[in-house]
Amino acid sequence: MFRIGRVNLVNANPLTPGSLDGKRALVTGSSRGIGADTAKYFAEAGASVVINYRNKEKRAQQLVDQIQDAGGTAMAVGADLTDPDSVAAMFDAVREAWGGLDILVLNASGGMESGMGEDYAMRLNRDAQVNLLTSALPHLGAGARVVFVTSHQAHFIRTTPTMPEYLPVALSKRAGEDALREMIPGLDELGIEFVVVSGDMIEGTITATLLERANPGAIESRKESAGRLYNVGEFAAEVALAAVEPVPADNTRYVGDTASFTAS
Repeated sequence: MFRIGRVNLVNANPLTPGSLDGKRALVTGSSRGIGADTAKYFAEAGASVVINYRNKEKRAQQLVDQIQDAGGTAMAVGADLTDPDSVAAMFDAVREAWGGLDILVLNASGGMESGMGEDYAMRLNRDAQVNLLTSALPHLGAGARVVFVTSHQAHFIRTTPTMPEYLPVALSKRAGEDALREMIPGLDELGIEFVVVSGDMIEGTITATLLERANPGAIESRKESAGRLYNVGEFAAEVALAAVEPVPADNTRYVGDTASFTAS
């Protein structure tokens, strides 16, 4: 058993050591934050892990080095997820190195960045997610698991309003979730399991920081309403568990309070 980086000084890995021996996992957007911690948990449990990044190669490679120095197996593969050719090249690199994948975590998202175009949120959070899963299918065998990471603010956007700054992200992530759910029957035929992990506002994420900047007091207000908020490592632990625990009947794993989103 080994431990990688500071995350595990505070948040314990929920996965049993050796439980993912021989498994191959790819986590999109995993050079930092929730994706990075999820990848660390997988690696500590024995999986070979792909650290995916868009343009932060140095940061991704530093994480790979941490994993390898601790006795794990990892490689960094860059890809612009909105570019189908770049995504295809990423999966080609994985196939050449490891032959395929057993776990795919669709963690990367965006839409609050400046200078990316008005349609960027929909291109990344819907179109790219569908292309990612479609492109991954030849590399996923029976028994593989696909995890889509979203937020309560996006998952419940049809019934519960959110902050205007987050609305493009929420609408596009819900559209992406809907499009991926339409693929479930085909995935079932292939023996591939699919689960959505929906979480409340997560302390320490870039999104929470941006929302707090636009709406001072937003994090504290949500914390008071929910009772508590998960931090990055805690939520990543739930994402990691979603990759191995039985899939709920509605293909949805909720993390954190949902009462304020489901109250009539």
